[in-house]
Formats: sequence, structure tokens, C-alpha cells
Amino acid sequence: MWGGGIGSASIVLIFTVLCLTIFAVISLIPALTEQNLIKAEVQLVKDYYAADLLAERILDEILLAEVQNSEKIMGIEISSYWDWDLLAERVSFVCPISETRELYVAVEIGEDFYDILTWRVRITTEWEPDDRLNVWPGYFDWGL
Repeated sequence: MWGGGIGSASIVLIFTVLCLTIFAVISLIPALTEQNLIKAEVQLVKDYYAADLLAERILDEILLAEVQNSEKIMGIEISSYWDWDLLAERVSFVCPISETRELYVAVEIGEDFYDILTWRVRITTEWEPDDRLNVWPGYFDWGL
């Protein structure tokens, strides 16, 4: 007598476990990629706020003391010049954020005021266009 049913149930069970394992691996790969992207973003934000804090401390030092041309404060070189039109001193400096980004700050300091002209992140690497795609240039070359 044949004891049927156990072999086919085992094959279905093995196939189901194999499918679930494949689906788990397929969903794990994007999750790991997303985790690496989030870690890089968190590090970038931490680096930005560290540079921002350094820039605020340098600005405090500048406002509390007289700054001569090209003086260094906290290891950062300060550039300044007198603007005769506004009768104010323009001071600028750069705080590094990462290898590819920096925080550029420009301030105008007068007799009894100061005005932040620029406080922004600049990209320090040269932009290179992606020209790997064969894109239509906008005209037809008929070969005439």
C-alpha cells in the first residue's frame, strides 16, 4: 500500500520556505542601502552643525575684538576690508564641513551694527556633467 500525501506536502513546504527566504533577502538589500544613506545624511548634518557652531564662535570673536586683515581665529583665516561706500568693514571666512562642502560666511560690521550678508554652504568640488547618455542634440544630422 502506498502512503501518499507526505511527499507532495514536503515539496510544497520546501518551496514555500524557499520563496519566503528569497523575499526576505530581496527586502533586506534595499533596507541596508537605505540605512547606509541615512548614516551618511546624519554625518553630513552633524558636520554642518559643527561648522555652524565654529562659525558662530568666530563671529563672536570678531564682534568682540578688532580684527586685522587676514587674521586667524580658531585656526580659520579671516579676510576683511573696509568698504568706503558703506563706512563698514566687510569680514568673510570659510569653515570646512566635509571634503566636498564648506560654510562660507560674510559679515558687514559698522560702528554700532553688523549685518550677515552670506551664511551658506558651498560645494568645493568641480561640477562634472554626466554625458554618458546619448541624448538627442536638438537637430537631425542627415549626413548631407
